[in-house]
Amino acid sequence: MPERSELTLADGVRLHVETSGPVDAPVTVVLLHGWCLDRRTWHHQAKALEQVDARVVAYDARGHGRSSSTRLRSATLTQLSDDLAEVLREHAPAGPIVLAGHSLGGMTIMEFAEGYPQEFAGRVAGLVFVSTTAEGASHTRYGLPSPLTPVLRAAEEAGAGLLARLGAWRPHSAMLPMLRPTVRWLLFGAEFEPGDLEVTMSAFGRASLRSIGGFRASVGAQQRLETLAALGDVPAAALVGDRDRLTPPPCAESIAGALVGTELTVCAGAGHMLMMERPAEVSAALLAVVDRAAKSRPSRRSAARRIGYDQAA
Repeated sequence: MPERSELTLADGVRLHVETSGPVDAPVTVVLLHGWCLDRRTWHHQAKALEQVDARVVAYDARGHGRSSSTRLRSATLTQLSDDLAEVLREHAPAGPIVLAGHSLGGMTIMEFAEGYPQEFAGRVAGLVFVSTTAEGASHTRYGLPSPLTPVLRAAEEAGAGLLARLGAWRPHSAMLPMLRPTVRWLLFGAEFEPGDLEVTMSAFGRASLRSIGGFRASVGAQQRLETLAALGDVPAAALVGDRDRLTPPPCAESIAGALVGTELTVCAGAGHMLMMERPAEVSAALLAVVDRAAKSRPSRRSAARRIGYDQAA
């Protein structure tokens, strides 16, 4: 069973953290979940990681899961990257790490690379990006015809702004049965286990209105392809479903194009919840990156390119 703990951040927010595996493992894997979700969405991969000699850290982001709520001004990717830095200092203070991020979690990793270049270059030995993007909402079409995208995007942005101002309430938790068809259509493809939809709905019910709406502006605006291009040859994988309505294949393709040596996998028939819909494929990619990371430290070339990027900026 994972060891559960609570990490109090600099601004007083409390993060729910779960750790497992030997403290002296050759590599630590950090699992970062998506927007309006929680650490449980990685449960298939957490099980797969029991097969290898690795330390695993999974936590609920501020305003999600069992972590405490966030202030509206702190509902940003920059803040999430600061939180990740604190988690690493507390729960993975030494040794190589592999960062695996789904959706918002992947964007948090990119923001961490931008905001903490020295720590990133010195510690990160592997990256796994699942159903995420480095280009904000540029490719999001919601699974609808392109002419409708601007209208729906404007409505979504306006609605997010309203929800963000409603605070830490969770009234939607009482309406989950009615919301299930919409969430299922938006997040899942053709095949999935019913239990995984229940986990997803439960996680969505725990996210506050402030979290649902507050992170939208930061997520929509992020642009980090140049950050990825400066990272060098870090072992990496990018996976996406070809029915992903939120971060479609062009998102993963651009990540793979920017980050040298990234292994790109497009899963037919799968949607946004790829760790659940295609657990074997995601776990295999994660274990492959962990294996490479355990055998090598972040390359000097990666660090040199990162420093060169900083100086150029």
